This record gives sequence, C-alpha cells and structure tokens, in this order.
Amino acid sequence: MEERQQLDDEINLIDYFIVIARRKWLIIGITLLTAVTTAVISLYMPPIYMAETKILPPQGASSSMASQIMSQLGGLGAIVGSTAGIKTPNDFYIEVLKSRNILDHIIDKFKLIELYKAKTHEDARISLAGALKAKDDKKSGIMTIGIENKDPKMAADIANAFVDELKNFNRGFAVTEAAQRRLFFEEQLKDAKESLIKSEESIKGFQERTGVFKMDEQSKAVLEGIANLRAFIAAKEVELKVMKTYATPRNPDTQKAEEEIKGLREQLGNLSVKGSGHNPDPLISTDIMPSLGTEYIRKMREFKYHETLYEILLKQYEAARLDEARDAATVQVIDKAIPPENRIKPKRRQMVMIAGVTGLFLSIFTVFFMEYIKGERERFKDKGIK
Repeated sequence: MEERQQLDDEINLIDYFIVIARRKWLIIGITLLTAVTTAVISLYMPPIYMAETKILPPQGASSSMASQIMSQLGGLGAIVGSTAGIKTPNDFYIEVLKSRNILDHIIDKFKLIELYKAKTHEDARISLAGALKAKDDKKSGIMTIGIENKDPKMAADIANAFVDELKNFNRGFAVTEAAQRRLFFEEQLKDAKESLIKSEESIKGFQERTGVFKMDEQSKAVLEGIANLRAFIAAKEVELKVMKTYATPRNPDTQKAEEEIKGLREQLGNLSVKGSGHNPDPLISTDIMPSLGTEYIRKMREFKYHETLYEILLKQYEAARLDEARDAATVQVIDKAIPPENRIKPKRRQMVMIAGVTGLFLSIFTVFFMEYIKGERERFKDKGIK
C-alpha cells in the first residue's frame, strides 16, 4: 500500500514537471516581461536622496525633564506618552519631531505645501512625516534624523532644520527643578530687596530726625546675632516652600528642613527675653535703654534682619542659576546633515529581482490554471460524447 502511494506521488510530480516543461516559454516570457517592465518603470522614477544628521539628546536628568515637558503639553503629552509607547528619552524626542507644531514650522519655512503639491497643511504634514526617518541607537544613545527628498541639498537643509526646532522646543519647554527654584527665589529676592530699602530709609530718616548715629557695641552685637538668626529662619522657610513645590510632605529632605526650622525657632526664643510691654527684646531690657536708643535698636534690628535675609536669598538665587545652567537641556550635534551623493530610491536592481521572482511564481500559477481549465473542458467533452 505504501509503495503504491509513493508511486502515485512520483507520478504527480512528474506530471507537474511535464506541465512546466510544456509551457516553459510562457513562463519565461511572463517572467522576463515582468522584470523588463519593472526595469523600465524604475528608470522613469525620480531619484530620492536621504540626508542624515546625528545628534545626542539631553542625557542624565532628561528622563524627569521629559516627563515635565509632557505634563506641560497637557493632552498632547498624554497621547505621546500612552499611545507612542515611549520607553526612553530618545523615544520622546522622536515623537516630538513628529508633533504638529514642529512639522508646521518646517512646512512654512521651506514652503513644502507647494513642493509636495498638497492641498492643505494636513496633507503636507502627512508627506513630511513620511519623509522623516528618525531612529534611536539604544546602546550609544545617539539619535539619527533622516529626511528623504528629490533635492539632496533640500534634504540636508530640512534635516538640520529639524535639529534647530528640537533645540527651540527644549529652550521653550524644558523647565527643570533648578529653574523652578530660580524663579521662586527671584520673586522672594525682589520682595526682600524692597523691604531692605524701606528699612534703610527708615534708619536714615530716624538719624536725620534725632541725630543718633551710634549705639552700644554690646547691644549691637546681640541684636545683629538675633537678626541674623531670624533671617536664616526666614530663608529656611522659603527653601521649604520651594521644596514643597516638587516634593511630598513625607520626603526626607522636607521633614529634615521642617525639623531644622523648629530647632532654629527654639534657639531664637532662648536668645530673647521679655522687656517692657508685650514685645520681647534681646538680653538687654528696654527699661534701661533710653527711648531714642530703643527705637534705634529696633530699627537697626529690622535693618539687619532684612539685610541678612537678602544676602541669604541672593546666594540661593545664584546657586539656582548655576544649577539651571548646568542642568539645561542641550542637543549636541555630532554630524551635521550634508547633501548626499548617492540616491536611496529607487533601488532598481532590487525592484527587478523582486519583480522577476514574482513574475516567475505568477507564470507558474497561470500555467497550472490553464492546464486545469484544459482538463475540465476535456472531461466535460468526454461526458457529452458518452
């Protein structure tokens, strides 16, 4: 039984080869016709060039920066983060390149609506997004931006323009933690400066009115110490407010700052004693001070407080500015795009080979189909005779 089955299989294979051999010229003709037609069509296809630029997007803290940027984008950021499957900062920047804002800037700059013969901006965006080839090297972190165009020079110009747009995007949206601190301290510093000026004017007016220009050095030293401590507490409170803008109440740094402020306030309370009335005064009771000296001390105390606070906030502000400059998101260009010399499309040899293989299988299928039709006609003819 098995020998009979093997014999039938051999006979079927021989029949197939006989059919192919009998129609070989048809198979060869269809294959050659398909290949030659494809070759002729490829000769009439315009050459397409691709210019590439290689960049190194912001590294290090760029992951948190990317999440901050997406939060600023609102709905667009949610779409980019959820639907695009962003896993690395480079994936985020690739999606940014495809954003409507950047695509429209490129379209308007190079007048691509006319070049692409598009009816609307939407059509031009689709064409430009199709010409954009951005990829990420996971190992090195280098991102490659490629642009396909019929004009090699324009391809290079558009690729470089995408890098410029990415830089502009970072400058406009990359708000880091240091930038938040810098903006906050800038406002606090402005208020502290105004208070310091008012305090200076108050002392000046008092001195001009009363003629008091000096005070006891011991009282002065004590008051300066308390004023410095009050200013330090105020600066710490400002720092705590800044931390609460990006950290939770359970954050160890936040809790540490709160404990420091609590301890400093206790120390300030120990350095102050009650004088006459309801207001506490430092160490030296106001009862033994002349009335003019007491008023001068109070004004000097407020002046030293505002002066010290201003100095502390100024240092914090300068530190935030340095951190902001260090953490600024910069796009480093490794290779600038230049006009390519060789085309990438059409790949004529590859097109002809694929067309030839496709024509071969198509011709073989046609031959067997013709043989099947012929067999069916003969079978119906035999049935009619009987």
